[in-house]
Amino acid sequence: MTAAAPKVLVIDDEPPIRKLLRMGLGTQGYEVLEAPNGKTGLELLGQDPTLIILDLGLPDIQGLELLRMIRERNEGVPIVVLSSRGDEAGKVQALDFGADDYITKPFGMDELLARMRAALRHQLQVQGERPIFQVGDLSVDLVRRIVKVGEREIKLSPKEYDLLRLLVQHAGKVLTHKFLMNELWRDLADTQYLRVYVRQLRQKIEKNPERPAYVLTETGIGYRLRSPG
Repeated sequence: MTAAAPKVLVIDDEPPIRKLLRMGLGTQGYEVLEAPNGKTGLELLGQDPTLIILDLGLPDIQGLELLRMIRERNEGVPIVVLSSRGDEAGKVQALDFGADDYITKPFGMDELLARMRAALRHQLQVQGERPIFQVGDLSVDLVRRIVKVGEREIKLSPKEYDLLRLLVQHAGKVLTHKFLMNELWRDLADTQYLRVYVRQLRQKIEKNPERPAYVLTETGIGYRLRSPG
């Protein structure tokens, strides 16, 4: 008995984009559900999609409002947002509203598939969180609070460890400046604190802190820890 194909719900009002995704994702073994507007998208949620691709510029329901409505009905489904190239504020808001990732139009299918895989991996990690996280030479034991690069144990300050733990728990997902500041400091608003600790963390875990391989910057938005695989 073969497993059912994972369902991807595409909510986008542009027929050429839906056709591109239907063909591209279909060749990768996904079943594609198509919604040309937010109302249809909400109706298709009843078919329990494995992942949602959501365009923020819909004709009937404002994209962020639709994102909020989807999250109220299905807290865990991974959501990858489609946005315009210059809409950094929209990307940040979408991530703060519960999107797992974003991709900018126009996009390549390989990049989209990589973002989808990262979002699905993050969902599995949240559902069954592993005590030891590993990517490349970096390993983080979340139970014993031991961080290693190769065989070398890395000593982190409590705040540096808290930052790395947050990134590990959401590996592959973009974490906004606002989210990280709220989690780490709560009553502070100056993102300079965050930049300082990211720089210190990179100095300790990166082979070349100026060209980081693990803690990646999403310009104007936040940071992402490279996901395994």
